[in-house]
Amino acid sequence: MRSTLVRRTVLTASAVSLALLATACGSDKGDTKGDAKPDPRPSAPSAPAAKGRTDAELTGLLVTQAEVPDYVINTQAAAKLSKVDENQVTTDKPACKVLVQTQALQKIGKPTGVARTTLGAKPKEPAAGASPEEKLEAVKNALGTTATLTGLSSYDGQGAQETLAAFKTAGQICAGGFSSTSEGETTKYESVAAGPAVTAGDEAVSLSLTVDMEGGDKGTLLLVMARKGGTIASFSSISLLGKADSPTALIDAQVKKLG
Repeated sequence: MRSTLVRRTVLTASAVSLALLATACGSDKGDTKGDAKPDPRPSAPSAPAAKGRTDAELTGLLVTQAEVPDYVINTQAAAKLSKVDENQVTTDKPACKVLVQTQALQKIGKPTGVARTTLGAKPKEPAAGASPEEKLEAVKNALGTTATLTGLSSYDGQGAQETLAAFKTAGQICAGGFSSTSEGETTKYESVAAGPAVTAGDEAVSLSLTVDMEGGDKGTLLLVMARKGGTIASFSSISLLGKADSPTALIDAQVKKLG
């Protein structure tokens, strides 16, 4: 990747995929036991007056392992997300900046609180007595698992509506492509198009971005933003094999937990 932000997203996907290799090979299935405990804190309903939630409140509303059994929470990658570097990002089209910020789970606007985690779709394990070729295929599938960076951001007043509106507008203005620069490195996004349909929350927008990778390869990023009251749930999905799958079950479970 040319851009630090894109590279960081891919490194997170790599960490998730490597962690899932053990699952694909059928070994050490107890690794995620610590994540399997239901969250004791109840999901709070969205505040009618759109009073923003705090970091602590949002952290309690992130999906847990028990709530998304077809995904695996990568605790190490999630811990790194809590230290997301809010570096300045510039884009040749100002309206497109919100897309890059969403991709890397950077703060957008002035949220009252944020929370972040990262998950990978659980790969299919090889059957008992599988051949070496079948086991190899399982490993390949694990490496190609779609990793999803998930973030919650809450806002006072109309902040959430304004954030989602900016994201939706960017999908139109940036359709023909744009470039972004972070830490002196530039990335070219060839196109932005509508992504798989999402109906979660009060309103939602799904976008598919085609991005230039190192070596001339192309990659597809899926970005989803869903609003429930004054809280935004953002999902940034990527696969090391180039094309990410839509994390529909994850999106539905996360947004439902917002109330």
